[in-house]
Amino acid sequence: MIKFWQSSILVISALLVVTPLPAQDEQAGGEKFKWEPLNIRTSLFSQDLVMLNSERNEYAGNLATYAGNKIAEQGASIKSLESGRRILGLALQLSPRNKQAVVIQFQLGKGILPEKTDADYSPQVLARLLLTRGQLLMKQPEEENTILARYLITLASEIDPHNDDAVYGSELIRIDHGSPDWSTLTDPKNDQESASPE
Repeated sequence: MIKFWQSSILVISALLVVTPLPAQDEQAGGEKFKWEPLNIRTSLFSQDLVMLNSERNEYAGNLATYAGNKIAEQGASIKSLESGRRILGLALQLSPRNKQAVVIQFQLGKGILPEKTDADYSPQVLARLLLTRGQLLMKQPEEENTILARYLITLASEIDPHNDDAVYGSELIRIDHGSPDWSTLTDPKNDQESASPE
């Protein structure tokens, strides 16, 4: 009888040594994730960009919603945060005062996981819109239009890699010009001189 209780105590002790692991996992899941703030006060894109301010704001809102939903769905995984940072960077460059982008940026900066919200478009439709807008911008002579076009088309291929036209366009951009430098959007220099659109 004594041996039975002694062996039971040993088993329970062994279990107690092992059981902290789920608690550690739970704590790790509850820890605040790291988010590098996007310090974007003015847009890199000037008023010469062939997009109305209302259109810029609409695209920014849809991009921010997509980024926030993706981060929420994936529990702020490193990959989702990296992708979300690039997408939010583009959104804030298009419209630095966009409500969705500013709110999500603030929440992430505080380590708060954004709530999943209803999007205006499914990822596939959003990718098609970005591709179409990028193709139109490619036809404009001003350089900033073609620069934005490369970001939009590349992003379209990442959002929907089954969209053959988006993937093909993105690959042509990579072959002809190299992959777009997202740090230009996410980590702009402090000496930006372009004015922020309303």
